[in-house]
Amino acid sequence: MARCTAPVRGHRTASARAACPACGGSGNYGYRSSYGYDSYSRVSSSSSSSSGTRRSSSSSRPSWSPASSSVVYSPTEIRALTPIRRSIEIQSVNTDKRDVFLCHAWDDRKNVAKELHDVLEAAGVSVWFSEKDVALGSPLLREIDKGLVKSRVGIVLVTPIFLSRLRGEGIADKELSVLLARELLVPIIHNTTYEELRDISPLLASRSGLSTEEDSMSVIATKLSELVSVE
Repeated sequence: MARCTAPVRGHRTASARAACPACGGSGNYGYRSSYGYDSYSRVSSSSSSSSGTRRSSSSSRPSWSPASSSVVYSPTEIRALTPIRRSIEIQSVNTDKRDVFLCHAWDDRKNVAKELHDVLEAAGVSVWFSEKDVALGSPLLREIDKGLVKSRVGIVLVTPIFLSRLRGEGIADKELSVLLARELLVPIIHNTTYEELRDISPLLASRSGLSTEEDSMSVIATKLSELVSVE
């Protein structure tokens, strides 16, 4: 019986394969082909496909996000939001409650906090926002207490101004303390980093949330809308 001239690694060229007394250009590579060029092509293709799968698996859809949704969640976001979603689902239905309580620095109320409030409302999320919910002359701290009680989830808009207010232990610090105790808290990081937050509030920094570095305000609003929407 004729023997293959390249029994270990296979034939590297078509002419070498054609000249082989065993293979004779038949295209039947047998066992040897698993070490040859064609096998490498299949592995490369498989690797490419696997790599593509890995890229797509780096983002997925949580169970509460509708199939029609266009937003993409990272695994970290899903892990962070899942416990909050579970708490929302077991809460008793209360039409008097707002979907979210927006905790923010006072100096952010006219710009980025207002922007976040507006996109949330546009996404169908009811928001307790001090700028509109505290009447002139009302005791601010008491109204904040009421807002915290009547909100299902707290979101904390973490900005450079917010961090500076935490250092001074102002009203924002009081709101944050209550929200941290409830454990229904989603940080929204804007124009700062978790590293900077960790230097001031390690407990808040330990909560993963959403970031405007990763998503626009409108996408964040959509994610929060999906989070609090329970039919």
